[in-house]
Amino acid sequence: MRRYLFRRLLLLVPVLWGVATLVFAVTNILPGDPVDLMLGETARPAQREVLRKALGLDRPLRVRYASYLAGLLRGDLGTSIHQKRPVAQLLAEPILASAELTFTSLAIALAIALPLGVLAARRAGSAVDFAAGGLAVLGASIPVFWLGPLLIILFSIDLGWLPVSGRSGPLSLILPSLTLGTALSVILMRMTRSSLLDVLPQDYLATARAKGLSERRVLWIHALSNAGLPLITILSLQLGALLSGAIITETVFAWPGVGRLTIQAIAARDYPLVQGCVLFISFVYVAGNLIADIAYAWLDPRVRLG
Repeated sequence: MRRYLFRRLLLLVPVLWGVATLVFAVTNILPGDPVDLMLGETARPAQREVLRKALGLDRPLRVRYASYLAGLLRGDLGTSIHQKRPVAQLLAEPILASAELTFTSLAIALAIALPLGVLAARRAGSAVDFAAGGLAVLGASIPVFWLGPLLIILFSIDLGWLPVSGRSGPLSLILPSLTLGTALSVILMRMTRSSLLDVLPQDYLATARAKGLSERRVLWIHALSNAGLPLITILSLQLGALLSGAIITETVFAWPGVGRLTIQAIAARDYPLVQGCVLFISFVYVAGNLIADIAYAWLDPRVRLG
């Protein structure tokens, strides 16, 4: 296991370098002058020159790239142009808020998806299965940018049960988490049903039943544990997807996370801050893949021996 983990961490180095290089290329090589975008066409030449030096755009591209990589190795993501503070410092609080939203959404998605997926697989072809499938289609067809305002109107404006927006306590976490978790639960429910249908005909489950184990124990302990590998992959990959998908949700609910900070940075044309936000989201995607690989190797020894 240690050798496998070492190999995966070693392979992570070129991946992270590639991600960092791509982010640098997008913000530095694509057409368009950041100075013109930030100051507009009416800015004076002296103003342009001052900002160009502040951004380091007066240096050759290869020098900027080397300085950028060196800064990343030191943990320096640069300084925000508008807020005049280190990008890493600006990201600290939003990362905590986004993590809170992401993991609560995952918990809600699992609470919805696992019971429905197990029930649909157990009664495959029945009315219950078709009803669960219909709910999945309905959930997949509702976009986040529509579901969020709908929940606000229902639970905040009409009923007055929950806060409309912001991060003011546990209650303010419910609506954005439910919005994100509903979309994810559709994917997890389908995957749970599909994986269980592959596992349920296996002989070892018949043996477990013959030994007198209850159907609940057979399904939730033996069947689901062996059908869980695809779910682990989906969950790990969805960490990054939830974080990037939360851009819309955080904007709708004014949740002070990385997604909302990214939108604000783009609107303000604060390129160092945009670069830091995109780098963080990309890193979460890469970390999710690594977590999936490690979990696979831990649960199935054949993976690390291959």
